[in-house]
Amino acid sequence: MGRIFEVRKSAMFARWDKMAKNFTRIGKEIAIAVKAGGPDPDNNPALRRCYINAKACNMPKDRVEAAIKRAMGKDTTNYDELVYEGYAPHGVAVLVETATDNPTRTVANVRMHFNKGGGTLGTSGSVAFTFTRMGEFKVKNNGQDIEELELELIDFGLEEIGENSEGQIIIRTAFNEFGNMSKALEEKGIEVITAELTRIPSNTVELNEEQANEVLKLVDNLEQDDDVQKVYHNLK
Repeated sequence: MGRIFEVRKSAMFARWDKMAKNFTRIGKEIAIAVKAGGPDPDNNPALRRCYINAKACNMPKDRVEAAIKRAMGKDTTNYDELVYEGYAPHGVAVLVETATDNPTRTVANVRMHFNKGGGTLGTSGSVAFTFTRMGEFKVKNNGQDIEELELELIDFGLEEIGENSEGQIIIRTAFNEFGNMSKALEEKGIEVITAELTRIPSNTVELNEEQANEVLKLVDNLEQDDDVQKVYHNLK
């Protein structure tokens, strides 16, 4: 029983850590969105996206509202959105999006993670060409006909549509069509679970299990860094 308890406790702490990281990430996204477009989600698409994603990760409403109030204050932290590029072991491309109040600290930490993980931090543009920026929506599957939905959304920037392993419908748009699709889904009453700006690799690298685990360990260490918002890679 003791061993089972330890395993369950470890899993519980891992969930808490992931939740805390998600709350921190969304808090920064809220601060950036409010600074750029104001505190009214009706007039700020980026902030509406934050509301959707906060709900998806069970971030309490009062924490969202508190983050908005902090972002409106004179002493609020200003975050720079910086992107770092490099290679994990075995030639896997890695792109790291950060939001930081101290770029010197952030680049040092990112470089450390790459070095310790057997990778290399590259220069700007070294791997960005491998990824295409897109808007991605996960929407609730209420038995919709995918082909009919595709026809409905084609005029709003739809580029890809399909289902994931959880049965959710995945909708992807060109980066500059994100707002149009978001508005269309809202007007059509389609329930959006998450709404993200993402980066899709144009090619992938296939590795054996041991090699893949080396790459995923580096990715995980980067994701745990407080300044890191998202990590993308082209491991198959």
